[in-house]
Amino acid sequence: MKIGLYFGSFNPIHIGHLIIANHIANNSDLEQVWFVVSPQNPLKSSGTQLNKYHRKYLIDIAIEGEKKLRSSTIEFSLPLPSYTIDTLTYLKEKYPNSTFSIIMGSDSLQNITKWKNYELLIKNYQILVYERPGFISENNFGKNIITLKAPLLDISSTRICEMIKKGNSIKFLVPDVVKEEIERNHYYK
Repeated sequence: MKIGLYFGSFNPIHIGHLIIANHIANNSDLEQVWFVVSPQNPLKSSGTQLNKYHRKYLIDIAIEGEKKLRSSTIEFSLPLPSYTIDTLTYLKEKYPNSTFSIIMGSDSLQNITKWKNYELLIKNYQILVYERPGFISENNFGKNIITLKAPLLDISSTRICEMIKKGNSIKFLVPDVVKEEIERNHYYK
């Protein structure tokens, strides 16, 4: 099975994440796209993140019924902080008959040289890159980097969290079921 791994904090999942994942699932040879919830991104502060299980649940309710999309807790059982190369090594052992690609925004590609063993990632895995506003996708790394034309949306989880704290509406930025769950549980207040 060909699986695309869309790593992120998803704090919270929003329409931009979902549109990108759905677009890639429908316009590539991937059979599934997994939202890999990162408990702790080594390049981000973990202090403002919602509990990893709550973030995963928000993804699950957002993608319910979508056959090509699923969430993954694979990094929950791995040592922290989460490093993509370690996760991929574990996944290759657990699912030897599957091939894995990495899905990332052009902003992440610009930072890839800061990643643990990034040379191995670039050499051994296909990386599907979608453009992010303000980040030009320049491929200086070789044939395994594939830039996709995907819808450009300037939506961020950080901005959504700020809006919630200010009491502003997040309708249309997240699926209604996610908005209702955030409100019901007073997340990000």
